[in-house]
Parts: sequence; structure tokens; C-alpha cells
Amino acid sequence: MSTLHFTRPVTEAELGDWQHVHNTVIPTHVLSLADVADRSRRHHLEVAHLDGALVGCSTVRPPADDTGTATVIARVLPAHRGQGFGTELYARGLDRARALGARVIETVVLSSNGDGLRFAERRGFVECERYVLPGENVPWIDLRLR
Repeated sequence: MSTLHFTRPVTEAELGDWQHVHNTVIPTHVLSLADVADRSRRHHLEVAHLDGALVGCSTVRPPADDTGTATVIARVLPAHRGQGFGTELYARGLDRARALGARVIETVVLSSNGDGLRFAERRGFVECERYVLPGENVPWIDLRLR
């Protein structure tokens, strides 16, 4: 049985893998390689491969204030969904957030990503806010773990 291999993206190629997954799953909010490099300095990013094939990526935004709220985001390329990879990415992100002192866990999903929304809801997340970013037209949904 194959297992996922996780990497914190550092090299341009690794950052490019994270960028590819993000931009594929979130086509309305395309990030440049410079954007991804900046995020890698502020957040905990990971990339997942299966037998050398890119499967997905994750982001953990650490708690930044006295609320102890961290954001955990798992993204899986469409061809690899429904195989448990998102669950692995999410579990690793949740563990990382808690190790960073998170007391509250949130996630964010693009409203057009039905798979991502169902994934979050099945894990106990509930919607707390919908909004549209400037220059975009597809709402984002912030969800909080019950």
C-alpha cells in the first residue's frame, strides 16, 4: 500500500507544487510564486505526494491573537479526492494547529467548492460568515469547528 509523503515547501519547485494545487482548487484567487513564498514565511504549509504524484497541499495559519484561533485548510486535487488524502492533510494540520496553541479551529472554503464544503461539514465545521473579496465574485465561507 502506498502512503503519502509530506514536505514543507522550501525550494522553488516545492513552492510551485503548493501553488499548483492552490490555484487549481481556488481558480478565482490565483497566487503567484512570490505570494506563496510569502505565505510560507507566515504559515505552516505542506505538500502531499503519492508515489511521486502531486496530490494536495495544506495551510495552517497559526493563532495570531488572544482568541487562540487557528485556520486549517486542506486542498486535494480533483483526481485524488475521495481516497482519504484530505483527511490525512486535515489531521496533520489540526495536530499542527493544536501544537501551536490553538484553542479554536476554523477553515475557509470557496463557496463553489462543494466537495470542500461537504468535507468540512462532515468533520463538524459550521458556517460563521460568507463574504466576497474585493475584485472577486464568488463568496468565501468561513467555518468554525464545533
